Amino acid sequence: MTPFLRNPLRHVLAALCLVTALTPGASHGGILSDTDLKKVENLRPLFESLMRDLVQTSKRPDVSSGDANCINGMIQELLQISNELASYEYLIGMDKDIAGFDEKNPMRDLIKFAADKSSSILVSERKRLVQMPDQCARSPLATEKNQETLHVLDTTTGILASIRDRL
Repeated sequence: MTPFLRNPLRHVLAALCLVTALTPGASHGGILSDTDLKKVENLRPLFESLMRDLVQTSKRPDVSSGDANCINGMIQELLQISNELASYEYLIGMDKDIAGFDEKNPMRDLIKFAADKSSSILVSERKRLVQMPDQCARSPLATEKNQETLHVLDTTTGILASIRDRL
């Protein structure tokens, strides 16, 4: 087993810093509103639940090797997505450290850029996940897990879009 599959949940959560970088605490004071922060905070349990479910399902003894391969492919995709999103962590995370600007806060453009790029990554990766291999598309279990994964990506994309639209 490759090292990242030993504990993919830990790696995904570490790499999904886009989500955690937006949750600095109650006394924020930056560009993002408390409502935005709450929405983002709600993504963490969604991702945790999805990854836990995918990993546990892939390891179940009653799951065929074909289904396990499909689910491991989804895990790989999520790891790739999280690695790509992590490159924007710094830009978004800076918001919690810089406060006290007026409406012309230069952080606004940086956060917009990071949200746009993150959304682009999610949309692109979603397209890849929609194009399941035939073997996976024929499996009800793999199709169900793929739909759950797509739901999480769509939810994340929607939250990023709503935040970006208000900036």
